[in-house]
Amino acid sequence: MSRPLLVVAGGGAAGFFCAVNAARLHPGREVVLLEKSHKLLSKVKVSGGGRCNLTHDCANANEMSQAYPRGRHFVKKVLHRFFATDTVQWFTERGVAIKTEADGRMFPVSDSSASIMECLMQEANRFGIKIMMNAEVVKAVTDEKGWTIRLKDNRVLESENFCIACGGYPRSDMFQWLRETGHTIVDPVPSLFTFNIPQHPLKELMGISIPHARVKVAGTSLEEEGPLLITHWGLSGPAVLRLSARGARELHEMKYNCRILVNWLPEYNEQSLQDAFRLYRIQEAKQVMQGRNPFDYPKRFWDQLLQMAGVKEGTRWADLTAVSQNKLVKSICAFEFAVNGKTTFKEEFVTAGGIDLAEVDPQTMMSKKHKGLFFAGEILDVDGITGGYNFQFAWSSGWIAANSLVSQAAG
Repeated sequence: MSRPLLVVAGGGAAGFFCAVNAARLHPGREVVLLEKSHKLLSKVKVSGGGRCNLTHDCANANEMSQAYPRGRHFVKKVLHRFFATDTVQWFTERGVAIKTEADGRMFPVSDSSASIMECLMQEANRFGIKIMMNAEVVKAVTDEKGWTIRLKDNRVLESENFCIACGGYPRSDMFQWLRETGHTIVDPVPSLFTFNIPQHPLKELMGISIPHARVKVAGTSLEEEGPLLITHWGLSGPAVLRLSARGARELHEMKYNCRILVNWLPEYNEQSLQDAFRLYRIQEAKQVMQGRNPFDYPKRFWDQLLQMAGVKEGTRWADLTAVSQNKLVKSICAFEFAVNGKTTFKEEFVTAGGIDLAEVDPQTMMSKKHKGLFFAGEILDVDGITGGYNFQFAWSSGWIAANSLVSQAAG
């Protein structure tokens, strides 16, 4: 009995994309997909609030690669082979219409991750991919004939090629079976998380979102801009998630204890806002400050800023004291928070770390140590900021691995 062309470990985006493309490009050859849990495409299902942010609208590979804090140069080479436009074309050709939102994120027109999941499942069924559930790999060894793959329940599979696309592991010890293949592991740390800010009065404003703010980690060069959400545990939203990705290793070394400075109005600094306030005090002189918010902030948020600056109820703009004005300007341009811990951002959780990129060829996604061993997706030391970038790397790396092994098999 002949060995399968390919066994893929991982029933997520990268694994599925590798499997369906390999089967499509090499009809008649068996492709086996292993999933260690009882759920397929679980991150695809919950991504983007159940809408599936499958990629991002970028001009070119160089621009998109800037969204990957780790592995940027590797990713650029990968994206040159299969880019966001290729992802859109692939799904569109299979009946999934894609739209671009104002911030560049791309979703199925249906606004449902089910569209992406059903498309991938239809492709798997169409090409006869064998899917095995509750099939966790614990060992993989190679010889001149290919790969022998042992599962946790002691089942054994043999295959000509093996693609590892099982996602990121949160703990270093979970990579042990991969270390046994001779590969180096960059220790994992969390990425894409939110900030815990205990005992702070702004937490009373949970649910309020500020459309554009700048967040900076004090004493570092780490800063990001974007929407900011106040939660019952602290701060979240795209600005914080991007910052946590950019600073994943630095914040880990700080044990997630640091000071952050928030500018709720990043088009201003303290000096320019002082100038603007002097103008407001003339133009809005008779207006009560609580009722006249020149920045379009949510009323509860503006009222809280005024209260923290010592501005009494009923104070007119003309009567704003210099002391209160200074406090208010400081609160808007450099609001300081003490971060004490992090919170996993539900479905967007990503791990920084994994297979050392120096040991993988970005043109083929094949191991430089073993013939017939491929990697795709988050198992590699690559991770992107929020916005569809992690899925794009999954599609790109999965597609390249599929094409490469088919070329190898044909050769």
